[in-house]
Amino acid sequence: MGRVFLGINLEFVRREDKPFEWGVRKAAELGYTHVEPMVHWGRELLSEAGYFHSVSMLDDPLRIKRACDQHGVRPSGLSAHCPLCKPEISVEYLKQAIRFAAECGAPVVNTDEGPKPAWTTEDEDFTLMRYTLQEAARAAEPRGISIGLEPHQQYSRSPAGLDRIHGLVKSAALGINFDTGNAYLCGHDPFSWLARVADRLVHVHAKDISPAQSRAERGKVTGTPVGCACGDGVIDWGEIMRICRAVPRDIVLSVECGSVEEAARSIEHLAERL
Repeated sequence: MGRVFLGINLEFVRREDKPFEWGVRKAAELGYTHVEPMVHWGRELLSEAGYFHSVSMLDDPLRIKRACDQHGVRPSGLSAHCPLCKPEISVEYLKQAIRFAAECGAPVVNTDEGPKPAWTTEDEDFTLMRYTLQEAARAAEPRGISIGLEPHQQYSRSPAGLDRIHGLVKSAALGINFDTGNAYLCGHDPFSWLARVADRLVHVHAKDISPAQSRAERGKVTGTPVGCACGDGVIDWGEIMRICRAVPRDIVLSVECGSVEEAARSIEHLAERL
């Protein structure tokens, strides 16, 4: 049995107009032991000016390690979502994210299949995804990095669909980054789905869904960027933790919420159950 830790996706500071290092410090102040940075290709204005938390993979990966070490937290993984059905984007993006993760100390690189091309068939999409994941796995295996496949888009919106994507490549590097809120909004029972993938689980997006969002969107969408504060919504976090404790590896519950205030209430709620 592994341990369960409380982490947070850096999306919680995106409305604060602050840089990555500010977000790490705030997460540590709130009591989180892990953070999940978001990485991107190239350069963009807001991050370069210090108004956004995303880190360019053209930066030194040790930037992430230094910030985490300074504030006594660890990276749970990298948010490196890219469209697996578009290998012209995702192959090199994921390979660079995997190398970046290995150097900065993040054990997992998280992604989903992303929006598909408008003109491809389902069979073609799965062939494209297999190519992308095979290339990514070949980079991840020798570095000891796990690739966390998340339920979020058109094919992974069901347990069978996520299993099919995971089964495209036979590699110990491929695992599941389970998103509790996405699974619920897709119309499924997140607890039975989490138990179904427990033997492949490498990371969890702890996303709660408010009753209002549930009434408006459940069964109509494949996911949502962030949820409400954990404890304010429909997810039973005691049950989520019970399932995660039975996983043979340590699991970080990486909270996905939209504000510092929600992050504070999330960790208060989760810590009581932890």
